[in-house]
Amino acid sequence: MAVFGVQLVVTMVMASVLSRITPHYSLARFLLCRTGLMYYLHPTDEELRSLAGIPKDKGKKGKGGGKGNAKSNSSSGNSEDDGTFTVPRSLDLNLEKSRMVPGEVMQLKFYTEYQWLLDFSLCAALVYVATEIFLAVTPPKGEVNLSMLWCLLAVGFSLKIMFTLSMLYFRGEDSGGEKAMVVLSFFTYLLIALGMLILDENKLELGLDMAYSSFNSSAAAFLKAQGLPSDGPASKVTFKIILAMLCALIGAFFTFPGLRLGKMHWDSLRYVVESHSFLRCAKYVITP
Repeated sequence: MAVFGVQLVVTMVMASVLSRITPHYSLARFLLCRTGLMYYLHPTDEELRSLAGIPKDKGKKGKGGGKGNAKSNSSSGNSEDDGTFTVPRSLDLNLEKSRMVPGEVMQLKFYTEYQWLLDFSLCAALVYVATEIFLAVTPPKGEVNLSMLWCLLAVGFSLKIMFTLSMLYFRGEDSGGEKAMVVLSFFTYLLIALGMLILDENKLELGLDMAYSSFNSSAAAFLKAQGLPSDGPASKVTFKIILAMLCALIGAFFTFPGLRLGKMHWDSLRYVVESHSFLRCAKYVITP
């Protein structure tokens, strides 16, 4: 019980860190706001008017009231009553850069989920390292490893966020392609996972048979200790089917975001090759 007491102390310390320190000193906020992440500021209407050579509309009426104002607007051809105006498509504009600040990243969608997952994963990693170091110094005697619970919670939170992102594709009205891609990826990865699990264990050396035997014997011993005689919670076929379903879900969750990220990376490399000044300036285009 001494080892479990140390694990409980480490767990309580990390829970205090999550509730007290991470709101003020967060690794997720540091990665977004303290690593040089920049963004371009939106140009003002005055800057666009001056670059396009459009005179500023003072809003004065002519002698005929509305007719005079309409005449002046029609003569200029660039401004309207509601203040809108058009600029050429080929207007070159050097956009000013600014660093990301916490007040701006907090408005991003899924920022709170990102911050919680990253901070919790960091705490889970620290708990795991501290527990493994202590267990290496003091050999365990059948105690429950609480660091495994932290790791399972981190994996569970990751799957929950990925499930939320995937559900966005099914809720949108114009997301037919995304829906089909996610469903097709699920069945494709399920077929691949079942094929891999059917192969002989000696060829792949995944260690699933050894892991299943260890899990089944431990679970059977636990159930017998509770007065429930059983040979195990699940057969080997059921265990492999559940594992294949889990692999298929993870593959389906990663398919569409992975393709989007790959396309974004490919486009950025292509644009940099085409224009050497891509990182120094940007072209602001407003369609008429």
